[in-house]
Amino acid sequence: MSEEYKDIKPYTDEEASKALERVSRHIMTPVISKYLFPELPSDTLRKMLKGIKSVDDFQKLIMSKAIGSILYKTSDGFTYSGIENLLALDGGKFLAVSNHRDIILDPALTQYTLFQGGIPLTEICVGNNLLSSQLVEDLMRSNRMITVIRGITARQLYLSSKVLSSYIRDRITGGKSSVWIAQREGRTKDGRDSTEQGLLKMFDMSGEKGFFENFKELNVVPLSISYEYEPCDAKKARELLIKERNGGKYRKRKGEDLHSILTGVKQAKGHIHLHIGAPLTDSEIEKASLLGGNERYHALMDTLDRRIHDGYMLYKTNYMAYDLLNGGKRYSSRYSAEELEKFKAYVEHKLGKVERRYQGDRLREIFLGIYANPV
Repeated sequence: MSEEYKDIKPYTDEEASKALERVSRHIMTPVISKYLFPELPSDTLRKMLKGIKSVDDFQKLIMSKAIGSILYKTSDGFTYSGIENLLALDGGKFLAVSNHRDIILDPALTQYTLFQGGIPLTEICVGNNLLSSQLVEDLMRSNRMITVIRGITARQLYLSSKVLSSYIRDRITGGKSSVWIAQREGRTKDGRDSTEQGLLKMFDMSGEKGFFENFKELNVVPLSISYEYEPCDAKKARELLIKERNGGKYRKRKGEDLHSILTGVKQAKGHIHLHIGAPLTDSEIEKASLLGGNERYHALMDTLDRRIHDGYMLYKTNYMAYDLLNGGKRYSSRYSAEELEKFKAYVEHKLGKVERRYQGDRLREIFLGIYANPV
């Protein structure tokens, strides 16, 4: 592999084997083991990790079981649809562009779905801001993580984006691996899923052909993940309120990303659904390509957004939040009075965990908006 990719590529099989050996000796490994496999001895995970010789082994022997355990503990079921859209590619690689609600679970559940469907797993684009420790880095880079460099100057960002774009195109067009990436930097915190124009420009940077050909050869597949109960909902509402009060600024506390990861994993999520859309069609890409300048990217961005929204599954929590936020009964036929009271209690319980100085009507409005906006 090209030397220019050395700082962003996932671990090789040999590197992963050594990294997971390090993880097996970590003080937190028995704790993680008891959470994932409570009925087994606390050294179960350590023994499993020591036997891993490849990235595929890590997926088959550990990650698939770990995600299954998390779903069993924290969800009321996980379903998926659209796997036939990937099977129709007949082994061709693709670029999965997903809405983004949870730091770890969104890509992990995508991998879990591909594993269940017998489809080769993707590599995953994740920001280096999440590599808060050697433990996290070892686990994520052993899990096919492509490192996306964050917190750099505009010039550095341009150069980094060129490398990332080139790497993604090389993996897909070379038939080496599919790639998963979120439609925007950072999670959607207000329930409004939207693709960043800069992401599409980044994809196009490495293309040596015209706009149409550059996007056609990437096989862009829209993904929509929907949670009945939004991971980190109260934390997201709190952050949005603080930003609102501080002129759009929010400073993360040390370890906050790791705390969000753990909260997202452990929080009850109700039902979860992942929809895999068909790749963007030639006509969709061509329609955008006929426009000039940034309008091309805007048009393709709108198409991706529409496709992701079409695949999003709305739950009763979304309809109840909409009616509560708007003070009406527009969707009252979709839920019962008992379900509404239960949801109200859930809202108050979650808001009650936020510091008192942030509690109030505005926090409640923001919280309900997270669920109502998808409607």
